[in-house]
Amino acid sequence: MATAPSKPALWNKLTKFIREVRSEMRKVSWPNRKELITYTIVVIVTVVIVALFTSVVDVIITWILNLLARIGG
Repeated sequence: MATAPSKPALWNKLTKFIREVRSEMRKVSWPNRKELITYTIVVIVTVVIVALFTSVVDVIITWILNLLARIGG
């Protein structure tokens, strides 16, 4: 039978994990304000373009399916 891990071992693993996360987060190269604004604009523009493309494809496919339904019906 397997025994449940003891609380001190679990606590030690958790605190080690948190220390390692903090250490790695110090190494992160955070964007400055200008970069952040630029990246945000790029993401928003990309989302709008993909949404428009998806909408256009949806309208075209709907139109084709309605046309086929009229022809077949």
